[in-house]
Amino acid sequence: MENVLLVRYGEIHLKGLNRPFFERKLVEGIKHALSDLGATVRMEQGRIFVLGIKDKDRDEAVDRLTRVFGIHSISPAVAVEKEWGAIAGSAKELMQRTLGESEQATFKVMARRADKRFSMNSEEINRELGQVLLESFPGLSVDVHSPKIKMCVEIREKAYLYCEEIPGANGMPTGTAGRAALLISGGIDSPVAGYLMAKRGLELSAVHFYSYPYTSERARDKVVDLTGLVARYSGPIRLHLVPFTEIQLAIYEQCPPKETTVLMRRLMMKIAERWARADGALALITGEALGQVASQTLESLCVTDDAVDMPVFRPLIGFDKDDIIDIAKKINTFNTSILPYEDCCTVFVPQHPVTKPKVEDLRNSEAMVDFECMIQKAMADTETLIVTQSGSEKAEA
Repeated sequence: MENVLLVRYGEIHLKGLNRPFFERKLVEGIKHALSDLGATVRMEQGRIFVLGIKDKDRDEAVDRLTRVFGIHSISPAVAVEKEWGAIAGSAKELMQRTLGESEQATFKVMARRADKRFSMNSEEINRELGQVLLESFPGLSVDVHSPKIKMCVEIREKAYLYCEEIPGANGMPTGTAGRAALLISGGIDSPVAGYLMAKRGLELSAVHFYSYPYTSERARDKVVDLTGLVARYSGPIRLHLVPFTEIQLAIYEQCPPKETTVLMRRLMMKIAERWARADGALALITGEALGQVASQTLESLCVTDDAVDMPVFRPLIGFDKDDIIDIAKKINTFNTSILPYEDCCTVFVPQHPVTKPKVEDLRNSEAMVDFECMIQKAMADTETLIVTQSGSEKAEA
């Protein structure tokens, strides 16, 4: 009897001739997630099998796999030879472990015979194995509709038995949809936006703007930590930390006060676009939701988009704040996001920001200041880190 993690994938099944590409990417993601646990990964007939995980590492391996995009579910299973005595014996042992100290429980057997050469069909396995378990455990009773325990059997090159199906992250494997750059602040929304787009197969870069000394080193560290939490799902993220103080002061001192927030967003988008292109990204990602604040009215979003040429993805555009918070809690970014360290979006906020800006007005205001020199200086002074789930390191120039 061999312990195995049986991994299922979902949406990939809908792919046609490109399906092998998505499967390879998923296997790569699994190997990367388990790289230090000595795992062997193989695929067969719509299933992925993870072998070689030590018993002490099994819970850790399952936890990591639940964060790999493309996985529908994971089942800790046992693999035995396709011989009835071995199957029945393993089923009794597995049932005993599953029951624990419980004396009574309902159950059903769910068999799937992928190998049609096996002498018993699925219904026969259900019936015969159910009888074996009923005779071995007097406290068991059959409930085919809502059983407490599902004894699952898959007949493939071996027989695989399991009683647990742990939900995965779903989505598409990382790297199957290209790359995009996330504008990440220290708030709740942008990490969630990055997570949702990574779930669709995008690799992520990230750009953060800070305004030292108006924002602290703790605010910077908070963003690095948030990026690391997103990287638990997306894989390594190239994070650009852009000094924004000079640009922000120039906007505040030389441009119409009511336009400062939208102008700041336009300049951020311009810089983010340049870093995105440098990283090979084809789109930007923001955490904006329609109408949430003055800079996120429809008119403001249109003016912001006018500053760049590449697409801007806003996966939260129709979300309520409660919806966003629920996801932030699910992916464990919420408690970090609410730490009380200001980001540059919360300084120099006008008392009465414009809510229906016009593109022509903002272009004219932008032209009043030589921002290009400041943009180039901010790009030159940017610090770039490679952030992973286990930490960060400075990127090579």
